[in-house]
Amino acid sequence: MPALAAAAQFVLQLDFSIINVALPEIQRRLGLTAAGLQWVVTGYALTYGALLLVAGRAADLMGRKRALLVGLTAFGLSSLTGGLATSGFMLVVSRLAQGASAALVAPGALGVLTDAYTTPRARARALGVFQGSSAAGATAGIVLGGVLTEYLGWRSVLLVNPPVIAVLAWLMARKLPADHRGPAAARLDLPGAAPATTGAGALIYGLGEGQQRGFGSAPSLVPLLTAVLLTGVFVLVESRSADPMLPFALLRDRARRTGLVVMLLLGGVVAGYVYFVSLYLQRVRGMSTLLTGLALIPATALVMAVSILLSRRVQPRLGLRRTLLLALAFVGVGQLWLSTLTAHSGCAAPVLPGIVLTAVGMGLAFPTSSVAITSDVPPALRGLAGSMFVTAQQLGSAVGLAVLATIAAARTGGTGSPAAGYALSYLVATGIVALTALAVALLLPRADDGRS
Repeated sequence: MPALAAAAQFVLQLDFSIINVALPEIQRRLGLTAAGLQWVVTGYALTYGALLLVAGRAADLMGRKRALLVGLTAFGLSSLTGGLATSGFMLVVSRLAQGASAALVAPGALGVLTDAYTTPRARARALGVFQGSSAAGATAGIVLGGVLTEYLGWRSVLLVNPPVIAVLAWLMARKLPADHRGPAAARLDLPGAAPATTGAGALIYGLGEGQQRGFGSAPSLVPLLTAVLLTGVFVLVESRSADPMLPFALLRDRARRTGLVVMLLLGGVVAGYVYFVSLYLQRVRGMSTLLTGLALIPATALVMAVSILLSRRVQPRLGLRRTLLLALAFVGVGQLWLSTLTAHSGCAAPVLPGIVLTAVGMGLAFPTSSVAITSDVPPALRGLAGSMFVTAQQLGSAVGLAVLATIAAARTGGTGSPAAGYALSYLVATGIVALTALAVALLLPRADDGRS
């Protein structure tokens, strides 16, 4: 069962990165403008991030297995229409549908895992496999995207999905246990879902526009302010709802709050780390996209190994607090090491130790945070807990990458050196990691070292 849920997560992460390699050919073949091309990427992230919380609650109500199968089927169909697209508009609509489908799959997969594995050690092992598959999918997307685009054309990066999805859905229909559905009287909280969905979407859209046009521009500022306003509306509506979409009682648990904070802050650091290493290797060191993907394989392999083999042994022994602090120490040292990048640095000395240290920290931090967020959750809310985890990571990635990319661009513009911009982004990321460690130390008292 962990393998099936991990395979679903692998496919979702694969699609985040696989299409990036094909963007130049897509623009050339379909005649997309720069803004239209951006929507090929942004469209997926927008609907995925915006719908996660709602989809997680929907998975609880309709059943996690059913949510997985519905989401995977829709994902496969939207991949097919995207791969057969004859216009930019058709491709963008397909990517929007892909993101919406993925929002139903991710919390459903996490809910299935937490339903099946209830002891701390078994759950840590299963969630380690789940997190390892995320890292593998992101890197595999870069490598596979380069190979497919080079030899089979851009359509293949989307058309590879349907047959894989068909096999995966068939296996899940046969192997997964019967659904755990919510109470018959339960209904989706539409008054809460509306501001949650539109607020998250406005945030992601505003961040994307900010990177393109500047954060002081109206296309960025208006949606960002709207996101803040809708967040307030969401909190107000949920606090007065008899059956809220997000019961605030879930956030009273200190370990769960800490795990969400870690995922929110660390999500941005991790997104920036992969992004800027890729840019450095390609723009400064002149490596191809394929070689860049291959260069990231050691880090991916380490994340998988630590997530699957080490985290499940370390976390029960050290407890949540000490494991998270240890993980953040590795990530912080790795980011600090990467901040020494210069235009004249080689590939091995400044890059390899930095990505190795960061990968070890990620392999410890993500499974431990997922255990903290999903432990002691009532069965009827496990899909929602899974969506909280993925939402924190997704929104953290969007905000963190936007901030770090803006800082790097400003430094590059002032010095004329892309490497100087990348180095500064890593120095800022080091500060974010230190802030995350401080939050863990303050939010989780020493007594929680024994919790697992």
